[in-house]
Amino acid sequence: MTATSAPPASRLRGRDTIRVALSGLRTRPLRAVLSALGIAVGIAAMVAVVGISASSREQVNDQLRRLGTNLLTITPGQQLMGGEAKLPPESVGMVARVGPVTAVSAIGAVDDASVFRNQHIPEEQTNGLSVNAARPDLLDTVSGTVASGRWLDDALAQFPAVVLGADAAERLGIDHTDGSVQVWLAGEWFTVVGILDPVPLAPELDSSVLIGWPVAEDTLGFDGSPTTIYERSDEDAVNDVRAVLPATVNPDHPEEVSVSRPSDALAAQAAADETLTTLLLALGGVALLVGGIGVANTMVIAVLERRSEIGLRRALGATRAHVRRQFLGESVLLAGLGGIGGAALGGVVTAAFAQTRDWPFALPVWVLAGAAAATVLVGAIAGAYPAARAARMPPTVALATV
Repeated sequence: MTATSAPPASRLRGRDTIRVALSGLRTRPLRAVLSALGIAVGIAAMVAVVGISASSREQVNDQLRRLGTNLLTITPGQQLMGGEAKLPPESVGMVARVGPVTAVSAIGAVDDASVFRNQHIPEEQTNGLSVNAARPDLLDTVSGTVASGRWLDDALAQFPAVVLGADAAERLGIDHTDGSVQVWLAGEWFTVVGILDPVPLAPELDSSVLIGWPVAEDTLGFDGSPTTIYERSDEDAVNDVRAVLPATVNPDHPEEVSVSRPSDALAAQAAADETLTTLLLALGGVALLVGGIGVANTMVIAVLERRSEIGLRRALGATRAHVRRQFLGESVLLAGLGGIGGAALGGVVTAAFAQTRDWPFALPVWVLAGAAAATVLVGAIAGAYPAARAARMPPTVALATV
């Protein structure tokens, strides 16, 4: 009597699992695409949010690298009795004598001076523009640039000429500086000789009408007292210089002097963007959750529709583990297809948005890795119950539905 050998154990290799899972998805292509679309929307939202935020931060960092973080601004604070303090006229020269200081300049507000396109405009319609006397070295100190025309040099500062900030030029409706355009300023005609680009580190200049320091004193009664002093020093000496500036500018009342670092405002803006990014990521997570529910629903319906297939596979030797792996593989592949499409769409949205804003394109690698991990996790969770349900289905019951 010969012993009969046991039949070989049924095996389902990894590539076979993928092939069988893809075959299951191809039977209902439209349903698979619609289910994957839910995952794609969630992944695209998350990738785009992180990518746009990273591009924004990179743009801010580029600005800081280009403009420098060593600019300090000195402004008058409040007097002890509550009045508005003033900086001494000689304070600019006093700051220039501080050892580590490499550049210093200033602007001074011209009181009771407004600017209009012509003398017939009512005086209350000032467009929120301020008139400031400016020193010739101002642009170099604040890293400003001229968009059109020229800047106020030593010679031009003696004459009735103005340079408009970017916002000021827009509000006045002036876009050319060929010497043919004049503005009505404090009862005098001034010729527009230049228009500035926006100045990130000194945004107050964007809405300013800038005239020469000498003509402001001689024609408009400017008292020579600066309202904002701009100072640059060596990067490693910024904190030390900041500590001595109040006493340097106003030795009698250093408590009436305020010193700030404009680059801190840009850094704060980046921090605020991170808070908004967290909120938008949460919304993207909700969209991804909805997509996962859609995948789970699709897989449950697939198990119900394919009971005869499950019974036939079990009758031919497939184990419960094989059936479980088949449907779990379908769920993961379905989510993976949505994740790939969503990551690609999110990258395209990020690139398009960055290009419209003239930002550098920045998409961290960890975002793509996180998107891949999220899709696998969502697919596995969404397919766990349908796969387990299919694996528990007895072959006789499944075949009874044929």
